Amino acid sequence: MSRTIKQAMDAKQKGFLIKNSIFLPFHLELLSVWIGKDMSLVSKPDVITDFSDKKGDLHIREGENYTNLIFVNHKELKREYGNYKGHIILFCTEKGDDIFDKTRRHYIKLSFHDDTNNVYMELIDDPFEL
Repeated sequence: MSRTIKQAMDAKQKGFLIKNSIFLPFHLELLSVWIGKDMSLVSKPDVITDFSDKKGDLHIREGENYTNLIFVNHKELKREYGNYKGHIILFCTEKGDDIFDKTRRHYIKLSFHDDTNNVYMELIDDPFEL
């Protein structure tokens, strides 16, 4: 059985990374993704909203207990954004939740702190206050 986002966060679970592919230990309904260098006055993250199967920027695959996000226009996320150089923000709800109820929406910060393939996950309140 798949864990919820909250259960995964409470258990301090990590995702893992293979090149441009992130595996998360829960299912989610993705609304948008922000990816980029750590935010500053000179850097602005890219917003990804095209999740289509054919030509989208992000492909989504679900297994029984996980979600796999494949970032099509990136070759190696750890090299581009690892060691605190950047992060990815997922704007989402739990799979099956009402996306129109703003109390059900979450921001999840994904980061790559070290040379492992671990993806560190953190629920955040506001992606503009990092």
